[in-house]
Amino acid sequence: MTQTPILIVEDELKLASLMNDYLQQSGFDCHLIHHGDEVIDWISNNPPSLVILDVMLPGKDGLTLCKEIRQFSNVPIIMVTARVDEIDRLLGLELGADDYICKPFSPREVVARVKAIFRRLNTATEPNLIHLNSEQSNKTQLIELDPHRQQIKVGDKVCELTSVEFQLLTTMAKEPGRIYSRDHLMDNMYKDNRIVSDRTIDSHIKKLRKRLSDYFPSYEFIHSVYGAGYRYDIVEKNNE
Repeated sequence: MTQTPILIVEDELKLASLMNDYLQQSGFDCHLIHHGDEVIDWISNNPPSLVILDVMLPGKDGLTLCKEIRQFSNVPIIMVTARVDEIDRLLGLELGADDYICKPFSPREVVARVKAIFRRLNTATEPNLIHLNSEQSNKTQLIELDPHRQQIKVGDKVCELTSVEFQLLTTMAKEPGRIYSRDHLMDNMYKDNRIVSDRTIDSHIKKLRKRLSDYFPSYEFIHSVYGAGYRYDIVEKNNE
C-alpha cells in the first residue's frame, strides 16, 4: 500500500511488535524504533509515509518529537497516549498531530486509523491541480491546491501543509463564502464520531491561518464568523 515504511515509535517491545504484525498483514511495511533519541535522525535520512508515535518514551518524549518533526516534515503523525486530557493538545496548535489513539487499544484500531489517513490522502489526490481564483483579484489561477504534494501555491510561492491542514483548506475552498460550522469541519475530519472539542478545530484553523500568513502575507484566506464558524474567501489585504 505504501512505498515508504510506517515508522512505529514505541518502547513497549511486545506492543510495538504486535502493531507491526497487524500492519504487515494489511500490506504495510514498518520500521520500529524503541528510543526517542533515535527518531529524528532516522526520519531525516529515511522519510516515512506515516509515524505512529507514543507519548511516553525513553530519551526524547513523543510530545517533543512531534514538535521537532513538524519543523521539517508534514508526514502524518498518529500519537499514542494513555491520557485523555492530552487529546486537544495532541491534535491542536501546540503539536499538530493528525490523529490519536488512546491506550489500551486494539491493534485492529491502529490498522483502521492508518488506513483512514491514507484513504483521506488518496481521496484528495486527483490527476490535476485544483485551480481557485480570487473574486477580489483580476488574476487567474491565483491559488493552486496540489493534492499530490499537499501544497498550496500562490504565484511563485509554495507552502506545504499537514494532511489535516490540507483537508481543512480544501474542504472550505470547495465553496468559497460558505460558512462552515465547527461541527461540520469536525465531522469531515473525524468520521468515526470520536469526541473532540471545539478547541481542536480552532487550534487547527489558527495554525493553518498562521502558516498561510507566513508564506502569503498579502492575502487572507480563512475568516472567522462570530458564533457560526469559518469561511474561505481570498482577500488581498492591501486592497481592503
